[in-house]
Amino acid sequence: MVNRRTFGTLRDGARIDLITIRSASGVELSVLDYGCLIVSLGVPDASGRLENVVLGYDRLEPYLDSSPYFGALVGRYANRIASARFPIDGRVYEVSANEPPHHLHGGFKGFDKRVWQAEISAGGNAIVLRRRSADGEEGYPGTLDAEVTYSIGDHHDVWMQCEAVTDAPTHVNMTQHSYFNLRGGSGDVLAYVLWIDAGAYLPVDERLIPTGEIATVEGTPFDFREPAAIGARFGTDHEQLRRCGGYDHNFILNRGAGDLSLAARVSDPSTGRTLEISTTEPGLQFYSGQVVKHRGFCLEPQHYPDSPNRPGFPSTLLRPGERYRSLTRYTFSN
Repeated sequence: MVNRRTFGTLRDGARIDLITIRSASGVELSVLDYGCLIVSLGVPDASGRLENVVLGYDRLEPYLDSSPYFGALVGRYANRIASARFPIDGRVYEVSANEPPHHLHGGFKGFDKRVWQAEISAGGNAIVLRRRSADGEEGYPGTLDAEVTYSIGDHHDVWMQCEAVTDAPTHVNMTQHSYFNLRGGSGDVLAYVLWIDAGAYLPVDERLIPTGEIATVEGTPFDFREPAAIGARFGTDHEQLRRCGGYDHNFILNRGAGDLSLAARVSDPSTGRTLEISTTEPGLQFYSGQVVKHRGFCLEPQHYPDSPNRPGFPSTLLRPGERYRSLTRYTFSN
């Protein structure tokens, strides 16, 4: 099944479409050509009834004005860049300080606030979105041609592939910022059981910028190598939990970037629904949903925050002649 309809209009009158695709296995994905936003993701329960497992809105206006990045494709650079600046080849570039004095999720008008050109694949199982990010957009150097593909597999799985090329050196780090609620949006997620394949994480300072330390999870509330409830350690007297009001940290996965492998698994004990995330990215940002009162959690595959200013972190620098690629798979089961 494929459907495309008007979802709303921007203030300049531009029409925004909602594109819906559905697989033979029953998974239904709805995406906007504004921000590559995932508005809903319907997954069959044990009886075959569809349940939407992501938080979102049924109209356009909240996405324009008040959304905490619900379902957003975040870029050019996901997460934070300290002091909204970075060097490339001896020159310092200043990007938008939309979280003063720092830069967050691509700036005031990042990829989540842009109109994309969307088309549906010939087989009807994928949505391909493209846009050209101009040289100087939000302060980033280089003209960047970006492409995002959402596709539905045969086994209750959804894939996201991001690609980009540039005509000048620039930094790229895209991710998907959906808030998941495996009970169809009801209740909080604190009892969900989480496993993350990470032996280290990045501590942050008071403004949520990585300190540069790569800290072991051993003996800390950040050790999810054995499955634990998301909210089980909220009462622990740990500076990092107090600083963020919960979790908002990048976990260093137990392998480098490149190969698609399982990064995290989360299950809802009340329904038995499970989400597995596999990715080619080296890091996974876990956010326990403080801003939405824990009604949803985010697991965002990405490179590390502030990598442009941290030579010891995996590089996010993209040069002409290179191609940025990122692949993530979301697999659901009951």
